[in-house]
Amino acid sequence: METLFVKGQHRNSRILVGEPLNLLREHLPGQNVFIITDKNLHRLYCRYIPSFPVYVMDPGEGSKNVNNAKKICKWLMDKGAGRDAFILGVGGGVVCDMTGFVASIFLRGVEFGFVATSLMAQIDAGIGGKNGVNLNGYKNIMGTIRQPAFVMCDTTMLGSLPEEEIKNGLAEAIKHSLISDRKTFDFLKENSGSVLEMDEDVIYKLVNRSVKTKIDIVNKDEIEQGERRKLNLGHTWGHAVEKTDQIPHGQAISIGLVFAAKLSEHLGKLSIAERAEIINLLIKFGLPVKSETSPKTIFKALLKDKKKETDHIHFVLMDGIGNVVVEPIPIADLKAFVKLL
Repeated sequence: METLFVKGQHRNSRILVGEPLNLLREHLPGQNVFIITDKNLHRLYCRYIPSFPVYVMDPGEGSKNVNNAKKICKWLMDKGAGRDAFILGVGGGVVCDMTGFVASIFLRGVEFGFVATSLMAQIDAGIGGKNGVNLNGYKNIMGTIRQPAFVMCDTTMLGSLPEEEIKNGLAEAIKHSLISDRKTFDFLKENSGSVLEMDEDVIYKLVNRSVKTKIDIVNKDEIEQGERRKLNLGHTWGHAVEKTDQIPHGQAISIGLVFAAKLSEHLGKLSIAERAEIINLLIKFGLPVKSETSPKTIFKALLKDKKKETDHIHFVLMDGIGNVVVEPIPIADLKAFVKLL
């Protein structure tokens, strides 16, 4: 087990990589704990969760909205939660987002923490303090940046994940490697079989490396004024694909990474060989590399992206494998490139 730290402006967050779930009680206060999870995870892990009040939500991205946040806030009121409440989210990215968002707005903010149960949550969604909900199907339009007290990442829990959930997380792991860690990109290539078989040692190393990549960036720029924008690699086009195709987040991000690679090649920052290498790795992990929706339709959805400004969008481009740059791309130029696809 290794403890890593996100150093936020208002508080630090402990990331407990490899901490066993049976030690959860040691990280919680003695009272006034309220737990949020979903139906699937409650069925799998209820016997491990301490006997505090539990709110069980429906699984899936469709639950991540303001109406459900209001329902949880009302539940907290009904249960007598006060300013000394501690809210624990036990789940994947959706549960972590909902927990962090509710904890940030309930009574102007109470303490919270996560047990991250999916690969996506352990390496990305649960780390860094971003907590958001969707609006009319558009990703994370409403949200906060507030650090959890801790994030428990018991990597042995990942063995029970459905194959689709594993692939979702792998898309984010590949993204992290493309941002600043060529060694992890090569590690994924060399250990693809062991990763897909969920070999515990290999998965622990992968989660640890990915968490360190994200923490390094967040510690430099918690509120996304510059450096943290790099973590949006693949997400600008990917979020639009997620909206138009109604596919899981990781699959959409995979398609977004391919788009970013093609745009980077078009702008002379990525070689043809490197672009092919990226696409081949995504395919090796069973991730999609193209959408069935027309680029024109996806582009219309992209214009709703929260990173868009008046006439441009900050786009993350690959400057080789293991390095990225953020550049303002005029909307008109992006539209012209989309017409070439």
